[in-house]
Amino acid sequence: MDHLCDLSTDDLRDALDRVDGRTPAIRLVAAIAYENGVSQTELATWFGVERKTIYNWLRRFDDAPPAEAARDADRPGRPTKLTSEQRRKAIESIGDDPEAAGYEADEWTPETVAAYLRDRFGVKYSESSCRRLLYEERSSNEF
Repeated sequence: MDHLCDLSTDDLRDALDRVDGRTPAIRLVAAIAYENGVSQTELATWFGVERKTIYNWLRRFDDAPPAEAARDADRPGRPTKLTSEQRRKAIESIGDDPEAAGYEADEWTPETVAAYLRDRFGVKYSESSCRRLLYEERSSNEF
């Protein structure tokens, strides 16, 4: 299958100047190289991916403008259990001593954060999600 038949190298370079992010830039560089005679097999070796991946990258450019084709579609993911206000309050609370929130602990742990979220907001968070909240709180206080 012949790809990029309606695009010039200049079109691809212009798109490369406009995109943000590593993955879209890599896809555009691959498309530019392909336009300049590099085979899909060789591109797969260059980028450490399967040949089918290169084929899929190039096929994207057949269906959409270059800058759009290089980006992944948005993936909404699972809805959050806490509103942004609840999340802000939770992060603020875990910045304080756990005893201030009514827990007998010297410091916040994923387990105490999970208990706090359950007790305060009625939501169940996994240990790894609680760990991320702790990390977020600590990162926000570093500066």
